[in-house]
Amino acid sequence: MEYCGIDLHVSYSQICILDEEGEVMETSRVRTSRPALTKFFSRRDQMKIVIEAGGSSPWVSRFLEELGHEVVVCSPRRVRLIAESTLKNDKVDAEVLARLLRMDPAFLKPIHHRSEKAQLMRSKLLVRRSLVEARTKWINTVRGLLRAFGYRVAGKVPHTFAERVDRMRLPDELRRVIEPLLEQLDLVSGEIARRDEELADMAREIPAVERLQQIPGVGPITSLYFVLSIEDPHRFRRSRDVAAFFGLRPSMRESGGVSRYGRITKEGDSEMRRLLVQAAHAMMITRADSALKQWAKEVEGRRGKMKRSVAVARKLAVLMHHLWVTGEDFEAFPKSKAA
Repeated sequence: MEYCGIDLHVSYSQICILDEEGEVMETSRVRTSRPALTKFFSRRDQMKIVIEAGGSSPWVSRFLEELGHEVVVCSPRRVRLIAESTLKNDKVDAEVLARLLRMDPAFLKPIHHRSEKAQLMRSKLLVRRSLVEARTKWINTVRGLLRAFGYRVAGKVPHTFAERVDRMRLPDELRRVIEPLLEQLDLVSGEIARRDEELADMAREIPAVERLQQIPGVGPITSLYFVLSIEDPHRFRRSRDVAAFFGLRPSMRESGGVSRYGRITKEGDSEMRRLLVQAAHAMMITRADSALKQWAKEVEGRRGKMKRSVAVARKLAVLMHHLWVTGEDFEAFPKSKAA
């Protein structure tokens, strides 16, 4: 078996291949493109390949697996000796990756990349978020401009903001100033509405998504993103591991029998973590009562709202995975302690 380390970059990538004895067999620099990778890897016997997780790693790992190789995608946090080395260049980095793979693949904490279909569906959610952020920025800009001239726009519904401004009696000169933003707001609000309809159709096609929406505060966007981020729920041995996967577990340093817990690790998908915290806030303002909500109020009384939101987000991640795997319905007040 040969071991290959690839220091992946957007334009060109550095490759280092080791033999069974750990001797360097070959080093090469190839273009990071499908034709170049096909030319280099297609005619070789099956080898173990390691790459660091990054922007290009999803398609590169899938492509190399299609060529018949075994690919390990490692977390950059597991190879700090590369980032903090005093001798760092692409050739050295590729060789270090190959040697770590030969030594112990488990040390690299392999990352599971989503399928191309799941990644495409998840991209639609990210596009919607960018549209919403752009609309929010433009609305705040218009509000600020009007406030400087003594005008205030009533209401908080974003998709009707342009209509409310149109009904205001504004000076012609001021209206001409904000008109370009109002036109863009109309366009982006319409696009967001179309995206919402498309995502709603996607959610109805996935049974797990509808089940997760039984939890107060968890809407279609959060549940759909959760399912697409995990894709295969059975790759986690315990539901509690999902909270750590999304960076919601506290960091820990233990030495000499003394354990210190710090802030959450914030590893994994930051967008999923944001949606879970958002769902935790939504749960607290819903009218529906539950054992989880009562527990959250106790946490808030002891540690404040910020700590409460993170704690509830962690609980939600565990609960959503549990319902997904078991197929159970959400119970506001479970009858048994185990439930």
